[in-house]
Amino acid sequence: MKHPRDYRGLEVIVLGLARSGVAAAKLFHQKGALVTVNDKKERSACPEADELEALGISVVCGFHPESLVHEGVALVVKNPGIPYSVDPIRRAEELGIEVVTEVEVAYQFCEAPIIGITGSNGKTTTTTLIGLMLDAAGLKPVVAGNIGRALTEAAPEVTAENWMVVELSSFQLKGTTAFRPNIALLLNIYETHLDYHGSMDDYVASKAKIFENQTEDDTAIMNWDHEVCRRLMSNLKAKQFHFSRETKLGHGVYLDAETNCLVYANGQGAIQTIMPASEMGIPGSFNVENALAAAAAAITAGVSLDVIANVLRSFRGVEHRLELVRELEGVTFYNNSKATNSSATIKSIEVFEQPVILIAGGLDRGSDYMELLPTFRERIKGVVTLGQTKEKIKHIAELAGISKVQTVDTAKDAADAVEQAVQLAWQMSEGGDVVLLSPACASWDMFPSFEDRGRMFRESVHNL
Repeated sequence: MKHPRDYRGLEVIVLGLARSGVAAAKLFHQKGALVTVNDKKERSACPEADELEALGISVVCGFHPESLVHEGVALVVKNPGIPYSVDPIRRAEELGIEVVTEVEVAYQFCEAPIIGITGSNGKTTTTTLIGLMLDAAGLKPVVAGNIGRALTEAAPEVTAENWMVVELSSFQLKGTTAFRPNIALLLNIYETHLDYHGSMDDYVASKAKIFENQTEDDTAIMNWDHEVCRRLMSNLKAKQFHFSRETKLGHGVYLDAETNCLVYANGQGAIQTIMPASEMGIPGSFNVENALAAAAAAITAGVSLDVIANVLRSFRGVEHRLELVRELEGVTFYNNSKATNSSATIKSIEVFEQPVILIAGGLDRGSDYMELLPTFRERIKGVVTLGQTKEKIKHIAELAGISKVQTVDTAKDAADAVEQAVQLAWQMSEGGDVVLLSPACASWDMFPSFEDRGRMFRESVHNL
């Protein structure tokens, strides 16, 4: 796409209100474009509409008009979560009109060097860690994208003195054309979001777009332990820098198996210890991976190993990511609502040595959840299921031979469902157990977001 200022007097369609849509609409309006915002939700569910109309921006709610996208439209900016199968997007593609997400729009404005982070799991924790490390080093990071502020809102405000640290989903990356981060991280790839992408090939290709426009002046950081990541390495133009929890690397950041320390190898024979993994402020092998990835990005940006170690020691985690909620009569409650796929749930269960009572279930994307079976057999004491997938996950628990299995069947609303689930898990538990909300599913069957699901869980736990 062109710079937004070049759309002055031209018609731009923004699909989807939400945070990113509102920011994009305002930005194009400020640059003189003729902006129409369209959201399929009813007007009563679009509180942002009044604000945009007061600025002179056209807003259409409740349906997608057939006349919305026509030959006179210069650009369509879509909310990342809107599938490409909807009529306005298909019409735009038929007419050869460019369709982008806000990441592409923001990139045209951004004067700061960019660190982009993507992957199936661990994005938010890794992005947060990188922001903290750069901030501690005085590098003035601005964290935005799929975390914090909308990218189109933040990007016009940064200068070359800042670093833009951006969490990126596959949905966002799929709608980019010129976006080029100076440092790009791919943390891992697991089977997820196939209802949106249609196939693993499309999902992987969307993730890989983070590297597509990089040059030899840029750096690509990859997880050496993931076979899909290694396959992509042969096609990269950027300099490569890897991280690994399982392999000693000649150039990269890895976990030393003998010392259990995070280690940096500079590629020229020098090896430096960053810190013992046992001193990290957050538990779990997956968080070691997140720490290694964040350290690799921070080193590339010029942060010292001492600063990196200090941040990793003091960091206590991100809300809804294995968040300690409360201990009650010897039972400890953890909120891991961000675990929206089986892999994330398995990793969170493996953190604990104590017996685990798991609360799981949510949006049904067609998985049979059989990958949960070995972990259920080995690590789970009881299961409470809710949401669209409650019967599927209950079936896995029964196959695993778990005797304590309950489903939430008669909830009045989402909050009541969570409250019932917490009560059932509490009744199953005894001193020394862990009650873990780690759904293995997206939240959109009952909740606006995983954050809302996690907040309801916290409130229900504190009400016990």
